Amino acid sequence: MNNPNKYVAHESAIIDHGAEIGSGTKIWHFSHIMPHAIIGKNCNIGQNVVVSPNVKLGDGVKVQNNVSIYTGVICENDVFLGPSMVFTNVINPRSFIVRKNQFLETYVEKGATIGANATIICGNRIGAYALIGAGAVITKPILPYALVVGNPAKQVGWVSKYGHRLQFNEEQIAVCPESYENYKLTENGVIAV
Repeated sequence: MNNPNKYVAHESAIIDHGAEIGSGTKIWHFSHIMPHAIIGKNCNIGQNVVVSPNVKLGDGVKVQNNVSIYTGVICENDVFLGPSMVFTNVINPRSFIVRKNQFLETYVEKGATIGANATIICGNRIGAYALIGAGAVITKPILPYALVVGNPAKQVGWVSKYGHRLQFNEEQIAVCPESYENYKLTENGVIAV
């Protein structure tokens, strides 16, 4: 159904009072946007997604089906959250202890991709344009442009902004095969040049 804010939500979606949703955003079947969640413009919120209070999603974020985005998660623009990937927000949860005042922030920088069924342990930062492989378990911060896979996740290479694996020459320069943008490998990671 359409609304004055120019976003589209399926009739089965629940959008609580106080949620902010940008124009051009689409919210699909059985999703729940909770109070004080902020969703940017032109986002796609898949089926059976929960966006908890105070979550912030930038513009152009794509959330695939069956993802719960818990309080403490912030995603910058153009982040991709794969099907059934998992965020956490407490390091040591117990059903009989309330730890809502101990939520840790998870920050996902611009353009990062988190693959299907990956798990992000709270308190970590995912760098810009990083690519987290399907099923990976993130237990520490991830550098921009890093390619990480496995459980626990290990870095196995670097990717371009377009998501292609980078091959560096003797001068530590790599070229994206799709965009032809250049990247330099430094002692602190990869930078676009």
